[in-house]
Amino acid sequence: MVPRTLGLFFSMAVAASAGYWIEPTSGPLLGAFAVCLFSVIKDLWKGQKITQWLRHNNVQEPPQMGGLWGDLIDRMKRILNEQRKQTFAEQKRLQDFLLAIQASPNGVVLLDPEGRIEWCNQTAALHLGMDAKRDLMQHVVHLVRDPVFKKYITSDTHDGEVVIDGRSASLQNTFKLSVQLHNYGENRQLLLTRDVTDVAHADAMRRDFVANVSHEIRTPLTVMSGFIETLQTLELEADDRNKYLNLMAVQAERMQDLVNDLLILSQLEGSTLPSTNDPVNIDALMSGIEAEARGLSMMQLHENDEAQVLHFEQPAGILLLGATKELHSAVSNLVNNAVRYTPSGGLITALWTLLPDQRIQFSVVDTGPGIASEHLPRLTERFYRVDRSRSRESGGTGLGLAIAKHVMQRHGGELKIESELGKGSRFTLIFPASRVVLPSPPEGLAAST
Repeated sequence: MVPRTLGLFFSMAVAASAGYWIEPTSGPLLGAFAVCLFSVIKDLWKGQKITQWLRHNNVQEPPQMGGLWGDLIDRMKRILNEQRKQTFAEQKRLQDFLLAIQASPNGVVLLDPEGRIEWCNQTAALHLGMDAKRDLMQHVVHLVRDPVFKKYITSDTHDGEVVIDGRSASLQNTFKLSVQLHNYGENRQLLLTRDVTDVAHADAMRRDFVANVSHEIRTPLTVMSGFIETLQTLELEADDRNKYLNLMAVQAERMQDLVNDLLILSQLEGSTLPSTNDPVNIDALMSGIEAEARGLSMMQLHENDEAQVLHFEQPAGILLLGATKELHSAVSNLVNNAVRYTPSGGLITALWTLLPDQRIQFSVVDTGPGIASEHLPRLTERFYRVDRSRSRESGGTGLGLAIAKHVMQRHGGELKIESELGKGSRFTLIFPASRVVLPSPPEGLAAST
């Protein structure tokens, strides 16, 4: 700054001296004025070039100037470069933040003070049936027409969340959404959506489970309470008393079976997976199950009824690696179900089969009434019954297939159900080859079908 000022004064002095020689009276003043005017015009021209440079935002190509203006341009260039780096870093952070929100399994919608959509991630668009680009600046209540949602978003307070139906293109794939509104910034709002279909389904299953358990226990309790009251208030003959006591024993056994099955399910869900080092002899396992099934079949036999035909085919020497109690529970449940639901004179076949890939399967085939196809996907649900009245007569707890399914999942296998009305049913347990230990050579095993 000082050299430039000294240079201006020197130029003015030289111009004044030259003007004095030309015109002693006004020449010096005119010379000095001319130098100042030239300096001003020159600075205006340089200022205009700098203004154009800044206007075009071409930081990397500044005008070439020396002196004070050159120093000013260098400083401005450094400041502008720092600002550009800072702006780029902030944009990068914002982009990363938006990408993180975009990847969130929950929906996020940013609303302006008027309730219009400023931004939303793809999850929210799928949840609410919107287009993340096309529907920007649209009022959210015009796009989500659920009355529960409209009432919630137009209310004065939004302390909790509400559950609405999500937008789905298929009636079979409906889902439930939890939506909640939060205030932020200057009168802006953040709308969060969360898929709670599994939570709602689990809650419904819990309610159904409690209701079913209560129903299953209430029936025998009611019967027993009636018999107890009768025994307490009436003088009965010994035969009548024994009859009532026997009926009470049947109901008590029914409740005991239910409690046992509930305990088995609880243990299956809360215990570690079965070991692959514990061998279970299939022949020994089936001998006990066959005795149970034949005893149950005889108990169900009434006067003049034709006995059921039970055919068992056990393998010789084959071992299964797993938990003995679990395997016994799964296999016996299938066999006992077949005995309960097959009418008198029917045929029940329990057969083990070695498959070509060294897996082994256990099948129970009956000639019972069969099951309609719409019921098959739900048969393994707890307490699901095709015919409740028929199930109560049979004495089942409604948990047998659920237990069998859990056991097979824990052993890495699967449960398959095939049935047709009027043609009987086929229930199959398929165990992986990793849990099968074959004798050498294998004997006594039925051919694969």
